[in-house]
Amino acid sequence: MSSVQVYFVGAGPGDPDLITVKGRKMLEEADIVVYAGSLVNPAVLAVTPAGCEIHNSASMTLDEVIAVMKAGVEQGKKVVRLHTGDPSIYGAIQEQIDLLNKLDISWQVVPGVSSFLAAAAALGQEYTLPGVSQTVIITRMEGRTPVPEKEQIRSLAAHQTTMCIFLSVHMFGELVQELLDGGYAADTPVAVVEKASWPEQRIFRGTLTTIADQLVAAGVSRTAMVIVGDVLAREYEQSRLYAPEFGHMFREAKP
Repeated sequence: MSSVQVYFVGAGPGDPDLITVKGRKMLEEADIVVYAGSLVNPAVLAVTPAGCEIHNSASMTLDEVIAVMKAGVEQGKKVVRLHTGDPSIYGAIQEQIDLLNKLDISWQVVPGVSSFLAAAAALGQEYTLPGVSQTVIITRMEGRTPVPEKEQIRSLAAHQTTMCIFLSVHMFGELVQELLDGGYAADTPVAVVEKASWPEQRIFRGTLTTIADQLVAAGVSRTAMVIVGDVLAREYEQSRLYAPEFGHMFREAKP
């Protein structure tokens, strides 16, 4: 029998089929689920067993979430804490894990598919293209949660690489100004994917100076990923991995 008492599970970006096999198994066996109701697609919960106790953490404090977990563990129940995407990115799981450690409650994290990956799939886009960008920066605008000075958008923009920006579409005007001040050209390609992988998914494409009007007209104000960078222009060098003159341990080079 597993000694794990609480499972932190990544629900994926929205499509119920994009949860991992292990994550789905945890839900199928759960006695208690505490899910991030403001972001997780409720359809993911359809596999929970009859009688499963379900709590929406959108209306709960951290102490209330931990209290539910603690009570479930004391009753010998299997507890699942369900977060959107992958719990390691803006999931606020560290504070929960630290409190569980203090209570001597064992836990395990089951990773999930992040929305920045679902956005790439929706766009049919590779984020790392030879000759264009070999680095992806995952970040967000400063809001109620502060961002260190050296990680401000304008500082990161100086790298001119692919940026995937979470939790910032409601501040899009400020975001664009930060990107421009950081060094991106006004005609840098931008894509915004709203609710990536959900049935109501929408995709918007433009440049730093043209896409804002589209977002305003469409009423996009939350649950959207902003992707910035020249990889979206699709002009790149071919990978050397499959070049005939490039040999490696699985294939000899051809003249």
